[in-house]
Amino acid sequence: MRTAEIKRDTLETRIAVSINLDGTGECSLDTGLPFLEHMLDQVARHGLVDLSIQAEGDLEIDAHHTVEDIGITLGQALNEAIGDRKGIRRYGHAYVPLDEALSRVVIDFSGRPGLEFGVDFKRAMVGDFDVDLFHEFFQGLVNHAKITLHVDNLKGENAHHQIENVFKAFGRALRMAVEIDPGMGGITPSTKGSL
Repeated sequence: MRTAEIKRDTLETRIAVSINLDGTGECSLDTGLPFLEHMLDQVARHGLVDLSIQAEGDLEIDAHHTVEDIGITLGQALNEAIGDRKGIRRYGHAYVPLDEALSRVVIDFSGRPGLEFGVDFKRAMVGDFDVDLFHEFFQGLVNHAKITLHVDNLKGENAHHQIENVFKAFGRALRMAVEIDPGMGGITPSTKGSL
């Protein structure tokens, strides 16, 4: 089983993440941020990964530290769970619609962090959640998972729809990228011989 458990404790947050890349989509979330939990549930369900995230943060200030540190810790867990990357498909992509919104997410488990985030939100807040924090989440995740990630919202008028279909597409692309490719025969999917 490709699993990991990571804890991150700072003066601002305490985060615990466990992940099973070969799961069934089970999800247990307690972050104090219901809208973020709704999005993370999409990743688990559509990525078929088992995901548990417990977070305590300085939400009395705002959600920035908590959201960013969840992204960092989840990225560390992904990096540990995927291991040496031998035999995986490495690349994953997905287009996902949600009513008027359409998003594309492409992942490369390259061993090199890189984020291209093309989402023009139609409003700044969904409920009391600042949607700008999703960029911080994905930046933290990418840096610590050591992946290249392209996120593009191609259409959308409703900010909730925009971000929800981004997370659904991320889950589907993740599922494809981490899948064991029987054609690879357990070798590293790179001409360099390592990722």
